[in-house]
Amino acid sequence: MAIDDEDGGGAAGQPGRLILTVYGLYARERGGWLPIAGLVRLLGEMGVNVQAVRSAIHRLKRRGLVDAQRRADAAGYALSADAYGLLAEGDVRIFGHTRGAADDGWLLVVFSVPDTERAKRHQLRSTLTRLGFGTVSPGTWIAPSHLRDATVETLERAGLAGFTQVFTGPHVAGGDLSELVASWWDLDGLQALYADFLDRFEPVGARWLDGTGDDARAFVDLVDMLTAWRRLPYADPGLPLELLPADWNGRRAQELFSALSARLREPAARHVEAMLGPAEAPARSLPASRAG
Repeated sequence: MAIDDEDGGGAAGQPGRLILTVYGLYARERGGWLPIAGLVRLLGEMGVNVQAVRSAIHRLKRRGLVDAQRRADAAGYALSADAYGLLAEGDVRIFGHTRGAADDGWLLVVFSVPDTERAKRHQLRSTLTRLGFGTVSPGTWIAPSHLRDATVETLERAGLAGFTQVFTGPHVAGGDLSELVASWWDLDGLQALYADFLDRFEPVGARWLDGTGDDARAFVDLVDMLTAWRRLPYADPGLPLELLPADWNGRRAQELFSALSARLREPAARHVEAMLGPAEAPARSLPASRAG
C-alpha cells in the first residue's frame, strides 16, 4: 500500500493515511467498497472526528483513488482501478519486503531530461526517491537489482520511460562498496526512522506478544502500526545487510512488524466484521511478511 496521503504526527493528524490503511486491509474483500458511516465509526476509535474523515475521503476522491457509490441504500466510497493496482503493488513491497545480497547486483537508472521538460525531471526524481533509489550523481540513481521489475513498471505507468535508460549488473571496481552505499543513501536517516518505529511499537509488541487484548484494541494497534510502517520499505529498498552498519536496527524493526502483524490480524478483522458486517467474499489474508 504505497499511496500515502498527508503526513502527520498522531493518529488524528493523518486521517488520509489511516483511511488508506483501512481500505488496503479491509475494502478489497468487501467488493472494494466501505460505507462512510462505518468508516467514520472505525476512524473514530482512533481519535479522528467525523469532519476530518469526510475531508480526507474527499481529498482521496479528488486524487482519483476512491469513487462515491451507494450500495444497498448506504452511502460509501469504492476503490478506483488505479487504487487497486497501487495497493497490490504495495502489498508486495510491504509484506514481502525483500533484502538483497551484495552479490545480487545493482540496478541503475540513468536519465537526461531537456530543460523544456523540467516538470518531468522533478517527477523522475520524486518517483525514484519513492521507490527507494540512492543517488550516485544528479542523473544516475541506484537500487538493489530486485527492484528492476517494479521500477520498469512504475516508470512506464508514469510516462517517464522515454527519459531513462535502465541497467543491471555487479559492482566491479571503484571503491569500497559499504562506503559507497553510505554515500548513496542517508543511512543515519534510515536508522532514525527505524528507531522511531521501534520506540513507538516495541511497547505495543510487548503487550500483545506476551499477553492479550480486546478486538477493538487490536484493530487500532494494527492500523496505527501499518500506517507508521508503510513508508519504511520504500525508504529502505532492501539494502544488503553485509553493507550496512553493524548496529543496523532495520532488521529488528522488520521482525517486530512481522510478528505483530501476525498477532493482530485476526482479532482486528473480527472487530471490523462486528462493526461493518460480514465481508462479501472469504477474508483475504494479509500476505505473510518476511523479516530480513
